[in-house]
Amino acid sequence: QVQLVQSGGGLVQAGGSLRLSCSASGSIFSFNAMGWYRQAPGKQRELVAIIIGGTTNYADSVKGRFTCSRDNDKNTMYLQMNSLKPDDTAVYYCAADLAYGISRKASWGQGTQVTVSS
Repeated sequence: QVQLVQSGGGLVQAGGSLRLSCSASGSIFSFNAMGWYRQAPGKQRELVAIIIGGTTNYADSVKGRFTCSRDNDKNTMYLQMNSLKPDDTAVYYCAADLAYGISRKASWGQGTQVTVSS
């Protein structure tokens, strides 16, 4: 199974930017679905952005601020986060699946903390 390794994240002030990366140990070409989730303390994990086929969808809370992209040549997916808000504070996870959606068989990254200070 392909391993996903995340990088990026950290502490940033409100209004700032961060970029998360999700690098795969092998080719991501076959993944039909790749996405980012987040989980804030005391809350359920929620979908942030997902690329299925050639379509990218975003949670309403991040539309216009976050951009999700994938580079098949570099076997990496990115999440560019701009205009960050304290409510964006969470552990962010990347996921990838051969199916056209994130299923129980998906591969997951290790998670990375994003903290936005007010």
